[in-house]
Amino acid sequence: MNFLALDVGNTRLKWALYERPHPDATVLAHGAEFLENIDRLSEGPWSQLPVPDRMLGCVVAGDAIKRRVQEQMELWDVSAQWVVPSAQEAGLINGYDFPSRLGSDRWVAMIGARKRMLARGPARPLVVVMVGTAVTVEAIDAGGRFLGGLILPGHGIMLRALESGTAGLHVPTGEVTPFPTNTSDALTSGGTYAIAGACERMVQHLRQRTGEEPMCVMTGGAGWKMAPSMSVQFELVDNLIFDGLLALADLRFN
Repeated sequence: MNFLALDVGNTRLKWALYERPHPDATVLAHGAEFLENIDRLSEGPWSQLPVPDRMLGCVVAGDAIKRRVQEQMELWDVSAQWVVPSAQEAGLINGYDFPSRLGSDRWVAMIGARKRMLARGPARPLVVVMVGTAVTVEAIDAGGRFLGGLILPGHGIMLRALESGTAGLHVPTGEVTPFPTNTSDALTSGGTYAIAGACERMVQHLRQRTGEEPMCVMTGGAGWKMAPSMSVQFELVDNLIFDGLLALADLRFN
């Protein structure tokens, strides 16, 4: 039973075809497209794929993008199924005030991170960070309850905001350094340390709340940029959302 997993973010669509809907499944093919190019999928990278039997995805880019993705899937006889966060699923309890309003990518990533943790050992408090167009920082207690999370701008949004609102500043290609001595380094370092500070503050909050040392997981396209600047230890995971989609697919389709 081939399984197609889709992660439709604010900038790119990432996809992976697995030989079955299971956390241990083998990847048959995978790829990514910027959203402006998704109308080429059915005639391009998807045209030679084995036909998927099941599909599950999460989308944060809006209904118009979702419709375009579903149009590309018309080359197969497979129904599109999209994750909508619920009050509880896959061992995770949703503490959001209105559970369905939580971003589906945040929900799926937390499910993936907790599944990954439990596969290795006993449950611990967990901080899950996604570094992309936006940055999210989630806190989960050892019992699997999502306590709440932070949302802040990613590097690009921060720098574009400064460029548009401050005369003489331009999006830099600077380095991260403790004591920047030029504008490019100052902007790059400021954005990086702002994100690092939010992550470290959430670790502190969760440590104080639970009395335990949290496990910390980071994912997202820009996660590798952040890892060297973190003062707390984070495991960097490439495709945490796919881990979550596989865990959910295993429950729903098997």
